[in-house]
Amino acid sequence: MSKIKVEKAKLPHDLPTTNFQEIYDMEEPYLNNCLISNCTIEREKVEKIEFSQVIFKNVVFNDVSFRNIELTDVTFENCDLSNVDFMGGIIHRVEFKESKMLGINLSDATLGNVLFENCILNLSSYGYSRLKQVQYTNCSLRNADYYECNFKKVGFQQCDINEVNFSGTSLKGIDISSSTFERLSVNLEDLDGCEVSSEQAIGFATMLGLKVKK
Repeated sequence: MSKIKVEKAKLPHDLPTTNFQEIYDMEEPYLNNCLISNCTIEREKVEKIEFSQVIFKNVVFNDVSFRNIELTDVTFENCDLSNVDFMGGIIHRVEFKESKMLGINLSDATLGNVLFENCILNLSSYGYSRLKQVQYTNCSLRNADYYECNFKKVGFQQCDINEVNFSGTSLKGIDISSSTFERLSVNLEDLDGCEVSSEQAIGFATMLGLKVKK
């Protein structure tokens, strides 16, 4: 069971608290070096918004679309990002902790040095995304979609990956041995080099129609 080394978000101490609406006082939607906490960001649709060195804590994102977002050195703690649209985003040195992210759209995105820890990511979408040095720890990823993704140093540690779609995504070098599932959608050739437990290996053999004698 290997854990991917993820570079942590670089954040200064004692960030000042900022109201999210203040970004509209600027010519471009950009926010940096601040803490946004205990609030709801509602019905916002902004293209190419940028956040740098920002902490979101206890924030609910309701009906939010930030397509082509740029996140650098950002943390989300105890947030609700359910159904948020981050399609096409560039996400670097970002941490999602103890957050609800049902149905989040991260398709066609680029993720580098990203940590998901104790998050609910059921029905999340990553189609055509590029993930490099991304760690999932104790996350629920039921029915997540990784169609035609590019994985490089991606870790799933003690996650629920039942019914995840990995179609068209090579799992070579990916360790899923500590995670649980009853069924996956994955092409046989994409399993080459995937690291699994002996119990999972039997499960894959059964999926292939093989009868394993004990």
